[in-house]
Amino acid sequence: MVEFALVLATLFLMMFGIMDFSRAMYAYHFISNAARDATRFASVRGSACKTATVTPCPAAALDVTNYVYGIIPAGLAVTSTAGSSTTCQTGRPTTSYTLWVCATWPGAAETGTLTSSCVTTNGVNSPGCPVKVTVQYQYGFSLPFVVNDISSIDMTSTSEVIISQ
Repeated sequence: MVEFALVLATLFLMMFGIMDFSRAMYAYHFISNAARDATRFASVRGSACKTATVTPCPAAALDVTNYVYGIIPAGLAVTSTAGSSTTCQTGRPTTSYTLWVCATWPGAAETGTLTSSCVTTNGVNSPGCPVKVTVQYQYGFSLPFVVNDISSIDMTSTSEVIISQ
């Protein structure tokens, strides 16, 4: 009986650990894909887009944020959502949000990143200029025996593309 209890406890620990880390990978794949999709969304909605064919046109930071909130899949626990921000930060946002989106149009490519011939005559979201989207998600483990120091993981994904229209 003692051996069975020890083996069963170990088996359950491994089984639920695998399930929880699989959920974490699911969440990370979502935020990675969401950052790429959001930059694509913003890149086709620059200052030169046609209002009749694409809405919203041109896209603002709040439009990009709403787009990401609109593609949240079932099974991803988002307890609260943050509004958009024009200043991206590293680490956890200062407020207690589980999903945070930051869309910026820097107006010129950063050193060591995408190269572009960015002409900002129509604004920083002109064709040829970069758009950068950062998605942060705070994943909380559901295992009751995980210590408080690692009960959640901050996941971040950033994508940057050149605006096409």
